[in-house]
Amino acid sequence: MANPENATPIGPHQAIAANTNRQRFLARLFDTLWDRYRERVSYVRDYEQVIASAGATFVNDHIAFRTLAAQRHMTGIATVSRIFEALGYRSAGCYNFPDKHLTAIHYQHANGAFPKLFISELRSWEMNTPTREVIARCAGQHRDAICENELADLASLDASSISADVDKLFDDVVGRFHQLPWLPPDKADVEKVNEESQYAAWVLVHGYNVNHFTSLINSHGVESLNDIEKTAAALADAGVPMKGEIEGEPGSKLRQTATGAVVIDVDVSLKGESTTMPWTYAYFELAERGEVTDPESGKQQRFEGFLGPQATQLFEMTRKS
Repeated sequence: MANPENATPIGPHQAIAANTNRQRFLARLFDTLWDRYRERVSYVRDYEQVIASAGATFVNDHIAFRTLAAQRHMTGIATVSRIFEALGYRSAGCYNFPDKHLTAIHYQHANGAFPKLFISELRSWEMNTPTREVIARCAGQHRDAICENELADLASLDASSISADVDKLFDDVVGRFHQLPWLPPDKADVEKVNEESQYAAWVLVHGYNVNHFTSLINSHGVESLNDIEKTAAALADAGVPMKGEIEGEPGSKLRQTATGAVVIDVDVSLKGESTTMPWTYAYFELAERGEVTDPESGKQQRFEGFLGPQATQLFEMTRKS
């Protein structure tokens, strides 16, 4: 990943052996999302310097997205997941977070080099009345969902003759993540919702922007960064604020930690006028995966799922004080 000084590194997903048009579209999409995330989250650039100095390799383990589940317009996990399902992803695990009123599904691609996706939704009907009312107002302004024709175009990218304008389709898909799906919320509404659910407030101001990317510790390939403790310590030594604890015991099937979350300015409305305010955005996660026994074959293989109790703690990394 070493590059000339001041040059932007090539996105990590370009290293994936993409064998079809759909896979090449995915790699391009992920690196476009990565570019904005990397620009906003300075700790990612610190990580790049740490692994470049060590001669290590970065592989993205998973990407996380957040959504709000509402009924009018209908929103939630499907708002994001159907795009990726049209591009070849399939659900691989479901998770419930009762204390946070969240449901999540993780998705995997048949090409295992592509990152897993962790897409969650807030069950808005479990919130108090004022929070539900705010979510309902935003959901009521939600742009139209991606249409069946566009999903069909994504699903048919590998067809011998492609009728879709691929560049236009790509720009539209990117916009569904980078552009807020509703009008900027009222500042007072965001602050009030944050008192009950920091997750809900986060989605109100960030929409479907990436919540985090994740370094797979197993990919580093050098002794100096071959476990999560060493990598977290190297980042801390580089001045990166780190989560105080590592989730998961040594030798367990999944261990996770993260940098602190950066704060960026977000668009809001104040007394009918457009303005901005600072809000927590994203962190960079580290994940170390252990091995488990396949119940069917009896062979050892790397654990590729997620653990609810650990994910619960990581949701808290974007809490705004």
